[in-house]
Amino acid sequence: YSLPFTLLADPEHEVAERYGVWKEKSMYGRKYMGVERTTVIIDAAGRVARVFSKVKPMGHAQEVEAALAEL
Repeated sequence: YSLPFTLLADPEHEVAERYGVWKEKSMYGRKYMGVERTTVIIDAAGRVARVFSKVKPMGHAQEVEAALAEL
C-alpha cells in the first residue's frame, strides 16, 4: 500500500502495556484482557501530542483530523 509510516505489530502487547491501553475488559459477564480502543497522536518530534481514550468510531475520524490540523 506504500504507506508513509511504519505499522506496528504487538503480539506480546508490550507497547499496549507501556501506553496503558492493555486493560481488563468484560463481555457477557466474562472478564478478559484486551486493548482499550485508543488513538495516540505522535508529533514530528516523537512526542505524544494527544490521546483519545475509549474511542467511539462514529465521528472519531473528524476529531482526529481536527487535532492533526492543530499540530
